[in-house]
Formats: sequence, C-alpha cells, structure tokens
Amino acid sequence: MTARQLFRHPALLAGLVLSGLTLLWLALSAPVGLITQIAIYTLYGMGVNLLVGYTGLVPFGASVFFGCASYALAFFVLGRVATDVVALVLAVLFSLTLALVIGALILRRKGLYFSLLTLACSQIAFEVAFKWTAVTGGENGLQGVARPAFASDLSFHVFAVASVVLGIALLWQIVHSPFGRALQAVRDNEQRARSLGFNVYLLRLGSFVLMAGFVGYAGALLTLLLQGVYANNLSWQHAGDALLMTVLGGVHHFLGPLWGAITFIIMENRLSAITENWWLIFAPIIILFALLSPEGIQGLVQRLLRRERWTLTRNTIPPRPAIIAPYESAAQAMDPQRPILETKKLNKRFGSLVTAKDIDLEVRPFVLHSLIGPNGAGKTTFYNMLTGVLPPSEGKILFEGRDITRLPIHIRARLGISRSFQILSIFPNLSVFENVRIAVQAQRVGARGLIADAHRNEEVNGRTWSILDAVGLADKAALPSLDLPHGAKRLLEIAVTLAIESKLLLLDEPLAGLAEADRIVVADLIRRLAQKHAVLLIEHDIDRVLAISDRISVLHQGRIIADGKPAEVAKNPEVISAYLGAAKGSDQIAPAVERKVDAKAGLLLDARDIAVGYGGSTVLSNVSLTVREGEAVALLGRNGVGKTTALRALTGSLALDAGTISFGGTPLATLRPFEINRLGISLVPEGRRLFPNLTVVENLQLAARPGGIGLEEVFQLFPRLRTRQAAKAENLSGGERQMVAIARALMVPSKLILLDEPFEGLAPAVVNEVMAALVKLRGRVAMIIVEHHAETVLPIVDRAYVLVNGRIAFGGGAAALEQDHALQARLLGVVHAEDPAPAAHAAAI
Repeated sequence: MTARQLFRHPALLAGLVLSGLTLLWLALSAPVGLITQIAIYTLYGMGVNLLVGYTGLVPFGASVFFGCASYALAFFVLGRVATDVVALVLAVLFSLTLALVIGALILRRKGLYFSLLTLACSQIAFEVAFKWTAVTGGENGLQGVARPAFASDLSFHVFAVASVVLGIALLWQIVHSPFGRALQAVRDNEQRARSLGFNVYLLRLGSFVLMAGFVGYAGALLTLLLQGVYANNLSWQHAGDALLMTVLGGVHHFLGPLWGAITFIIMENRLSAITENWWLIFAPIIILFALLSPEGIQGLVQRLLRRERWTLTRNTIPPRPAIIAPYESAAQAMDPQRPILETKKLNKRFGSLVTAKDIDLEVRPFVLHSLIGPNGAGKTTFYNMLTGVLPPSEGKILFEGRDITRLPIHIRARLGISRSFQILSIFPNLSVFENVRIAVQAQRVGARGLIADAHRNEEVNGRTWSILDAVGLADKAALPSLDLPHGAKRLLEIAVTLAIESKLLLLDEPLAGLAEADRIVVADLIRRLAQKHAVLLIEHDIDRVLAISDRISVLHQGRIIADGKPAEVAKNPEVISAYLGAAKGSDQIAPAVERKVDAKAGLLLDARDIAVGYGGSTVLSNVSLTVREGEAVALLGRNGVGKTTALRALTGSLALDAGTISFGGTPLATLRPFEINRLGISLVPEGRRLFPNLTVVENLQLAARPGGIGLEEVFQLFPRLRTRQAAKAENLSGGERQMVAIARALMVPSKLILLDEPFEGLAPAVVNEVMAALVKLRGRVAMIIVEHHAETVLPIVDRAYVLVNGRIAFGGGAAALEQDHALQARLLGVVHAEDPAPAAHAAAI
C-alpha cells in the first residue's frame, strides 16, 4: 500500500472522525458512551451494507445476529465459560454458525421474500428472548455482565473504537478481494455472473455469513457497553435501525453507515431529550432525504461538490502495461475433425407449446456456424438449453463428448461454453476494465480469496488487457461501462464472453442496434474469432450472415429445416418462405408511399435549440426539429449521438438544459411525462417494455383511453395478435412484442408516436409486417421513427433529421437523403452494395 492509498484509506478517515468526536465529547464533559454506540452501530451498518450495497440483498432482520450475539456473549460471561475478550470471539463464532444455518435456508429466495424471511427470523428470536424468562430474563434482560479487562468506560471506549476501525479496514480489504469483486458482479447482473461460472448461491451465502460476523461482533460490543443485554434489539421496531442508518448515509458509499450512524444516534439523543415522540420530528427528516437525496448524506455532499460517484471501492484500475501481450485463445488445441457441441433429439415444451422439436445439431471448432430463423422460431430458447438456463424436456447435449444436459450454468461456463445475450448484458456499475477482469477472474481464480487485492493478480490483469486490446477497448478501460456508446458496449460484451477461456462462443444477435459502421467492425471481429474458437451465431442481418458464415442452420417452429453452406441455404425454398417471407431479393422492401410535402398542415411539435444531457455532460446541443400533423419523420444517426436522449426530452423524462419544446402550441417544459402523454405524445420504447406476466389483451387494456383505437382495430393492423391475444407477453416473440408495443401506444388518443428502433432484432418477414402497419398509420397519426438502418426507414417517411455529435447535421426531405449515398456514408457510415466499401469502415480492432 502506497502512502497516498494509506492517507485516503476510509478506515483512517473513520478513525479520525470517531477520535474527533471523542475529544469533543470529553471537552464537553459528556459521557463517551454515546460515541462508543456510534462506533458500534457504524460497524453494524457496514455489515448490513455488505449485503445491500455489494450483494444486492436487503435484510430487514439483520438484527437477529446483532441480538443473538449480544445474548451469546452474556451467556458466555455470566456462565463463566469465558472472559469478556474471549467471549467476544465466541460470540462472533456463534453468529457465523447461526448465519450459515439460516442463510442456507432463506437464500433459496431473493427479493422481498428474502427480506421478509430475515425479519421473521429476528421476530422469532425476539419472542424467544422476551418470553423465555428463566433463561433470557424476559423483559428485564440479563444484567451484570462484567468486563474485567476494561477498568473504565474510557478504556472500553478506546478498545471498541480501535476494534471497529480494524473491522472497517478488514471490510475494505474484503470488498477489494476476488470474493468482494465477485459480489459486486452478482449485484449488478446475476444472470451474467452465472454465465461466467460463478456459483451465485454460494457467493450470497458467503456474503450473508460475513455480514453476520461483523454484525455479531457489533452486538457483542453493545452488551459489554451496557454490561447487560435486552430483547428490544431483536424486535421489529428496531430490526431496521442499521438499515435505516445505512440508507441515510448512502448505501453506495463505503462510509455511508458512519455518517448515518452519527446523524441517527445524535439526533435520537438530542430529540428524545425534548420529547418522547421524537420520531415525529425525525421521520420527516428521513423522508426528505429519501426524496431529495436518494444517495444519502454522502451523495448530497458529492452533488454539491459536483463529484458524484459511488465510493464502495477504489475508483482505479491496474496500470496499463507498456506492451500488451497479444490475445491467445484457449481453444487452439481443439481437434477440428471432432464436433465440440452436439445436440441429439433435443425437445422443449412449455405446456402444450413446443419451442424445440428433435433438434440434431453439430458445431465444430474454428467454424462460424450461424443459426437463423424468424422471430419466435425458438433460437433463444435453444441457447438457453445449451447454457443451462432452461432444462430440455427430452434429448441430450454433449460438449467435447461429455453429457452436460443436467449440469448447472456455472459448471458449463467453466467447461468453456460462454454466451452473449440478445439484450445487452454487462455489469453496468463497473468499469470497462472490471467487466472483463471479473470474467477472467471467474475462470482462473473464481471467488477464492478474502484478503488479497484482486487488482494485484498480474496474471489476471495481463489477460484482461490482452482481451481489451483485442476488441479495441484498451483505451477506454477506465471508463464506466454505462458511459460507452451502444456499439462499444456490444464489443465489451463480446470481450466478457471471451474472458472465461471460451472454447465455444454463443453469440445472440451481437449486431442488434448497431449502426452500419459498428456492424462492419463487430462482424469483422466475429469472423476473426471464429478462426480461434467454435462460434454459434444468432443474427437477423441475413446479408451479413450469408457473407461471414461457414455454415448455416435454419430453425423454424422449433425444428431444423435446413443446414449447410450459406449458398445452399439461401436457395432453399422452405427457408425463403419461412424466414424471408418472400422471394429472394424482395425481403425488406418498403411499401410505396406518397410522401407529404405539405407545409400547410398544422405544426404539431416544435423543438427549438434544445440542449440536454446527463450528470452535467451535454448530449444534445442546439437541436431544433419540427413535426406537422400526420407527418412521418425519421431521426437518424450513429450509435451514441443522442437519438434516444432526444425522445426522452420530448416525453419529459429528461429535463432540458436549454431551449423550448411545444406541442400543439402548449409548452412542455414544466409538464411531467404523464401530462405530456395525455396531450397526445406516446412512446414506443426500445426493448418494448411490456408487462411480462400480463397477456396481450391485458397489456393493451391497461393503456386504453377514450379516443384511442379499439382491440378490433389492433387486430386488423396486426392480424397475428388476434391468435396470440391470450398469451403472456413473456412468451411472445420479439416481433410480436414490438407489435403489442406499437398497438399499446395507439390505445391512447395519440397525435404523435415516437418509435425507438422499431425494427431492431426482427426477422425480415416481421420487419415487413411492422413496416406495412406503419404505412397504414401514415396520415392518421404523426410519427418520429428513430432507426439506425437508414435504408429501411427512409422509403416510408416524409422528412429526415440526422444527428452527428449531438447536433443536427441534416434536415430535409427523405427522398433526397435516400438517393444521396455519399451523404449517407459521410453522416451515417452507410455503405451501399453498389458503392465501394471505404477502408476506414473496416478499421482494425
């Protein structure tokens, strides 16, 4: 540890704060017991925050360990089993054992169920302590707990503060260890952590047991402070004290529990001296903090200083090596003549719905094998069976000749099966470097190690830098992953997928949502990865799939209908009919439309010189756009230029920094999102955002208001929804979900619909269906369509705007932009088939 790190160590700061409070209390001739209590509850809160802030679990009843350890120490001392100091150690061991038993049971549930189960355990302990008078003293508790090792209150105070500071230092070390870093991955994205090979259940159990150790030690210290123990610390009235202190100080800040404990205990002490109903004063303060500063006291200070960030760990990454070693695949030793993956008669049924039927498939090393098919064909279900997310109903899965059909997710990942996800799946609150490093750690170290600093493992660090360099993200390693544009996030997800010594890469629509320039880069990377791995690719960009694949299998209605070389599959009539929905060469041709060039139509939306951003950064600057009644407008631009940000500004979910927006003559600046929606602006968001447990009809009925279209009109617009109206949204294909999302926006009396990437991830036949529906809506309702495929959307809109670096670079007729291929290439990175591909678009990664 360097001198700078020591000076900035949070344990040192906590020690200085507690020491300063001690000196102040001594100067005031006040009892230092209050400061001892602050120190104890600080450690109590930090133990609780190990679950809340680092693991993503919220225990309502961590008091079960605080109270039980308090009683345990009293029993040990009063029963003359041990002296006070030895009893402290025994109380911690008791708390750890109790947590192992309780955690093994209740961690099979998560979310609200887990929270309530911890509270139930605490209340059971309270009932036992309060009513078993012969053993626990009942209401009167147990008094006379001697502490012979400490001659005075001050000596015990010094011991308590010193041991708490040491506990804080130990906890800081743990959260930077491989175990602590793995916890943060689980908190951010449990599904992704499992896919990397982490046993999430054991990680959570370990965190739960550690929490109990810190909380139990704090409880035992309180018994020595009071020289007695009472049941009230176990009751539901006090079960949430430490959690409240943690939230008050800031759950995303390591020292948040310290600031929360100081505030809570001092205010309780002062206010209770004024009135016994002190909570009536204190509760409004808590409510105000919850409303005005969700990040707590420390978050409020950071906001005032304009330095907002989480402080759960150090905000650093290991130094970049002078020479980054080239990436080497762990799969190079595979025999290209033997299939690495085989499925035999694989079937999957959800009740009467069959999503996979007798699938026989072989994937060989060093082959780019693509799996294509229309939306709802069962491709993602097939991937979920391969990775262990879903068990097959029948059949076998063999990996390198080994039957893995019943193996859990994390074991399959350790064997070398890794996947990317259809919906981007990274660790959003970790840096780019940490996203990849945690994946490398999963394969090489796992979660072993409670003390060692994970960032000091040079082997893991070196591998991480190699992978980042291979995908072109080494220069962005220190950035928060949330700050990356969408294309870079896709590269990051591929890097995470590579990091677990992958032999087989399962890539689920890695090109989804990417602009053309990014598609070229990512497709080239996938092609090169196939030279060192086995790759199974799901992708709807049929032209790209045909260009880069070595072999293609086609899935339709849960069965393989074609398998072979790309040229053979492309000519297969059954494939053309099932997947493309048209003859070869006619897919995704937009219906002919009569473009409006009607300046006389009423002005509906008028955005002038708007500027908007996030966290002090500006995303859009001086953006002006208009939409007239019944007009269709495209909003185009590469990934990360601010298209979705513009829609958020128009719907009121993001406040303007400058400029004005009016709709039908009504200013929108002071209106809330639901008020803007009632004026007639509806959003069809990227990702659809349906209610998964509700049926199609229920999703639509929730949005229905007088003046909107009815269910019969919805079924006329999207005929396939008539047959799927009773299906839950979670069981719909991507195309069907998009149809429901658009229909939902029409169920309200909308004058303007904002569509964010309406064709993303859809098969060509489904794109045609959605496009035909949008053409039918032309003139009835105005539309702004955000889309990265200019060639798809330009034929069906009247005008277009192009965003470049947060500013409007083009605004005019769609026909002019559609015909100007050079302008499209310059502004959007679009390369047409008849144009030579610029070398710049194929820049090496």
